[in-house]
Amino acid sequence: MFEQLPTIPTSQELLDRSFRRASRAAEDGSMVQNAGNILSDNLSNLIRRFPSFERLPPFYREMVEITVGIDRIRISLSRLRWASMQIRQITREYVGRIKRTGGAESAPLRRSAFGRFSSIMRSIDRDLLFLNEARNLLRKMPSIDPEKPTILIAGYPNVGKSSFIISITGARPEVASYPFTTRGIVVGHLLRGDKRYQVVDTPGLLDRPMGERNEIERQAVAALSHLQGVVLFILDPSEHCGYPLDSQLRLAEDLSGWITLPMLMVANKVDIKRYSDLAEMSTETGEGVLEVMERLIELLEGQGDGSTSSLAEA
Repeated sequence: MFEQLPTIPTSQELLDRSFRRASRAAEDGSMVQNAGNILSDNLSNLIRRFPSFERLPPFYREMVEITVGIDRIRISLSRLRWASMQIRQITREYVGRIKRTGGAESAPLRRSAFGRFSSIMRSIDRDLLFLNEARNLLRKMPSIDPEKPTILIAGYPNVGKSSFIISITGARPEVASYPFTTRGIVVGHLLRGDKRYQVVDTPGLLDRPMGERNEIERQAVAALSHLQGVVLFILDPSEHCGYPLDSQLRLAEDLSGWITLPMLMVANKVDIKRYSDLAEMSTETGEGVLEVMERLIELLEGQGDGSTSSLAEA
């Protein structure tokens, strides 16, 4: 969705480009006209390349808000719009003044116009830098089809979510240092016959209030709140993830209270410790992984009744 966002030049790069091309003109009035048009058009084109945030699907709109802030983008785009209009106004003013002088005093007027162009462009330099940073972050956002059947993987950090998506789709998450091993949402795809399923690995959540959750956790909440499909909640009864089982179970209970999707709970790392209360698997050895995958596909096909379940209960 954001792959077409262009690199945002700095104010100096835009000035150099416009003045260099304007210098090819033979007359001062044409130089001012060309430089002003190039600057104003470049700014207008940058504004148009950003999407209408009101028209974004809810998931993407929330992800943009979490990642960079929609209001911050709007403010910077409005400042670019202001600069574009000011430059057009200055261009008309100075081209008219140069024409009225008959060319006698055109050089000082051209220099004055270029000075005002430079002043306006430098006043939006921070906005251009911010928009380029935002563009770089938005281009890294995963491509998720809200209409495609989706398996959402949730749970505490280090419980085996990334290992599960690797084992069934081959998708390779970008990992960071403990405790949040997955930097952001990762998307893989699973083919079964002629059907293609979307598998989304959400960043690890902790059992704490929404207001205390960081940006990475909020991405997981956005996916669980806005995407459609089924949820696989992975527990680590061995507690090798670094978190007590009681905390993991409280998180599962909390999620089941507000998500509207069917949720399948499975205990991972049975090669370390068994947990008979739920169905078990080991993403390390592969034990039980195919059975979990089959059950998730069944839930997707039937779209369940929205309740929490386990393989043992199915």
